[in-house]
Amino acid sequence: MYVIVECGGRQYRAEEGHSFSVEKLPYEVGEQIELNNVLLVADGDDVTVGQPAISGAAVKATVVEQYRGKKIFVWKYRPRERYRRRQGHRQSYTRLRVDEIVVG
Repeated sequence: MYVIVECGGRQYRAEEGHSFSVEKLPYEVGEQIELNNVLLVADGDDVTVGQPAISGAAVKATVVEQYRGKKIFVWKYRPRERYRRRQGHRQSYTRLRVDEIVVG
């Protein structure tokens, strides 16, 4: 059984016991959260699609860690003008472990 859940404007596939990373959420490590915006529930051949979300369905997850991703560099360059700019960025993420999928 798996579900498609929306968090932070993005959609993620969630299965019980598995983990996935989302953009940083304001929760502490070890805290249990509930994601209510479930878009699809698939249990074998039985698939339920929400319009846009399934009412009563939720995903209970535990915050495993707060971490930062790999650093990326953004370059701006204009030829023949001696214009060069370099800027770095590291995105913050939250890793969630799915404890339970509740279908109402």
